[in-house]
Amino acid sequence: MDVIRDAKEYVEELFRNDSGGHDAEHTLRVYRNAMRIAGEVPECDPEIVALAALLHDADDHKLFHTENDANARSFLKKHGFGQERIDQICRVIDSVSFSRNRGRRPDTAEGKIVQDADRLDAIGAVGIARTFAYGGEHGRPMSESIEHFYEKLLLLKEEMNTPAAKKIAEERHRFLEMFLNEYERETGQVPASEEEKEENHAESDHPLPV
Repeated sequence: MDVIRDAKEYVEELFRNDSGGHDAEHTLRVYRNAMRIAGEVPECDPEIVALAALLHDADDHKLFHTENDANARSFLKKHGFGQERIDQICRVIDSVSFSRNRGRRPDTAEGKIVQDADRLDAIGAVGIARTFAYGGEHGRPMSESIEHFYEKLLLLKEEMNTPAAKKIAEERHRFLEMFLNEYERETGQVPASEEEKEENHAESDHPLPV
């Protein structure tokens, strides 16, 4: 029995109708991030990392009304895992949520890896896309989605746990800053540069023919 394959199929079914940024594609990206980081952390248990990453949103409080990781525990129990192993995996899952673990770092290598893997998917180009997908699904105006950058996304670089994630986060953070600078320029929230002022002045001196 290939439990990793089954876990992928399980989350694809579980999130089949989600289009707000917490879909199966997000889960699979977190899984790939986690396994990439795990390759540089030899002391970690790769099976715990893989299953915690794949099941990390299976009981997300924003999406499901389950308690005590019921969906994840049910899946693991059906696949023959003992209680101790299930508890280990669920402890990692419980360390992932940003809102519920603000300022707290996991105390295991596996927890640090999966937390980093999930947070990496919240920044960079993918993080921007997910922010607006989630905002659109919940009827938020763009300005409210932009606030989320300052409330969470721009903070994540400094909260990474592992050297591998910190390195990836540096580049993705720079992309967030580039996007915000361009967004603010296009929406008129920052003063025009001297060059732009000169261009605008030149255009006003030479209006286009009607």
